[in-house]
Amino acid sequence: MQETDDQTTDLAHADVGIVCALAIEMRPFLDRCQRLKKYVGGRFVFRGGFFGDARVVIVESGMGFARARDATLAMLDAHTPTWVLACGFAGALQPEMKVGDIVIARRIIDTHGQAFEVQLKMDADPARGLHVGTLLTADHLIRTVAEKKQLAERYGAIAADVESLAVAQVCRDRKKPFMAVRAISDDMSADLPPEVLTVVGDTGVMRFGAAVGAVWKRPGSVRDILRLRESAHRAADRLAKFLEGVVTQLYETIPELSERRSPPA
Repeated sequence: MQETDDQTTDLAHADVGIVCALAIEMRPFLDRCQRLKKYVGGRFVFRGGFFGDARVVIVESGMGFARARDATLAMLDAHTPTWVLACGFAGALQPEMKVGDIVIARRIIDTHGQAFEVQLKMDADPARGLHVGTLLTADHLIRTVAEKKQLAERYGAIAADVESLAVAQVCRDRKKPFMAVRAISDDMSADLPPEVLTVVGDTGVMRFGAAVGAVWKRPGSVRDILRLRESAHRAADRLAKFLEGVVTQLYETIPELSERRSPPA
């Protein structure tokens, strides 16, 4: 990935727009893209380039519903993508799910009774780590196995995140085709370490001071934080591989653009 900084707003149209919370979620996919440019637009970091012939723009929103909503609006206004994807990590709500498994949302709900039906026909293949079903957008990061079990039983969801419904609602209002593609970064084998909420900030940047403090208070947190980072890298790698096919297929559904010649190297 060769990335250049550009502080001027790029208003070029994108074929596929992707909203993610954290840079780590999309870094392996960005490594597969060419002619990348990076700029800061308002409160958000944008990265745009080509994946094959498809023009792709990725906006990094930070964690949370409001951030994801505002970032999606900013991306639509600046780049008018034909397709919009909510991508990144999710927590498993089913015991058979493993770190790195892919979740495609057929329906997205929250804990306040809101719901969004995704117009998507895709078959699940659990044996190959592909799950299709209801994705729960929660108000906070779901850290414990006990809470995951409660949410799965109450809402019938297979995985949880904190941003997808926000992106989906903006796309509904703007009449944009939408998909949510998530990779499982934490399964139901153990709780996330309690330090995850303080060591990792809203933008996903490791807080050095908080990390040092966590180690001082609980030396065992080093092992847990390293395990969390390893799982995140595994999930991001799997997401990137899956998105290769998704982006290519979505691009091919855009008749007026599919004949566009590849950009010069």
